Amino acid sequence: MDNCNKMQELKYLREEYGISQSRLAIEAGISRKQLVLLENGKAKPMPETVEKLEKALMILNPNAKLTMVIDYVRIRYETTDVGHVIRELLRLKQEYMIHESFGFYGYEEHYELGNIFVMASQDEEKGVLLELKGQGCRQFEGFLEAQERSWYDFFMESVMEGCVFKRIDLAINDIAGVLDIRELTKKCEEDECISKFRSWRSYRSGELIRRDEKVGMGYTLYIGSLKSDVYFCLYEKDYEQYIKKDIPIESVPVKNRFEIRLMNDRAEHAIKGLLSCWDGEEVAFRIINQYLRFVDKEEGVSREYWENSKMWNWFIGEHREAMKLTSEPQPYSPERTLRWMSRQVAPSWKAFEKVDQNKGTHVMSEMVENATLNERLEKLVEQLSAATEDMII
Repeated sequence: MDNCNKMQELKYLREEYGISQSRLAIEAGISRKQLVLLENGKAKPMPETVEKLEKALMILNPNAKLTMVIDYVRIRYETTDVGHVIRELLRLKQEYMIHESFGFYGYEEHYELGNIFVMASQDEEKGVLLELKGQGCRQFEGFLEAQERSWYDFFMESVMEGCVFKRIDLAINDIAGVLDIRELTKKCEEDECISKFRSWRSYRSGELIRRDEKVGMGYTLYIGSLKSDVYFCLYEKDYEQYIKKDIPIESVPVKNRFEIRLMNDRAEHAIKGLLSCWDGEEVAFRIINQYLRFVDKEEGVSREYWENSKMWNWFIGEHREAMKLTSEPQPYSPERTLRWMSRQVAPSWKAFEKVDQNKGTHVMSEMVENATLNERLEKLVEQLSAATEDMII
């Protein structure tokens, strides 16, 4: 699309969003007269001007918003009674959980319900450990919703029980894609990132997965050491879902994600903050603003006085709606196993079924008929067949 047609598209968006020419011109750093001439086709649009207008419209988009979710939880409870934690704190029926006689992080055994993992040990110093990764958080939110509880309720009950928060991830979702990860990476390269952190790393993902689409793969930016108790991870969520699950980029509702990853004391402080103010935005941006800001370079001005970039100002609260801690409950689905079966098992199965058809045999149907499910698979059938209400207390 040439720049003249692009200007007509931007004019249409401006009018659809209900943004005045004056407001857009101010945000883009051009005069209103210049914008009028460009929209009327009486002036030739320069590529850099079009880019400024695109970014300004993205920031002023009334549909541009942020949401925040809990995306990782690891809590150690000061008890060896794993049944008590499952029944009284998670409020789940233990009989639906799969038991394994091995654990992680040095624990002796664990119980699992989909992506919810509870580690157990008779060592009082280890206690009971709950771990919820991203999908585990979404699944647990479904149980919380059915129990008419919130994350705040659950965290408060955990604190009252006696626990140590080992890790909490707060994930901020950028719905409209205003937070440009590639531009922020460039700002790190050009020393336009002012931070308490001493290190940052940038990665491109998917290059070896789809060589013919190498140029279009996503960016991930880590700010801070991955070994520290606090660091940030910024990445293009739509590309991540495309690479992991082959979901079309345009179908992913969240374009970018900013994750605050907190361990040990940092996680404890974040939970105390959430429980004291019940305001996810305040807690999240208190942490972010303490460690980081992105600026625009100004010649002749000392670096600490450079002003924030417009994109960063929008992200930290200017010209956007308030952000709330939300939940995105999803039932447990063995999608990873099903994807593996679809790629690795189903084609061979289909081939041998055709052999059965051609030869008039019944090898595949007899194989299924004679298959024996072990205890784990029987429990998995029970989990996937039960309604959420059946599994909660």
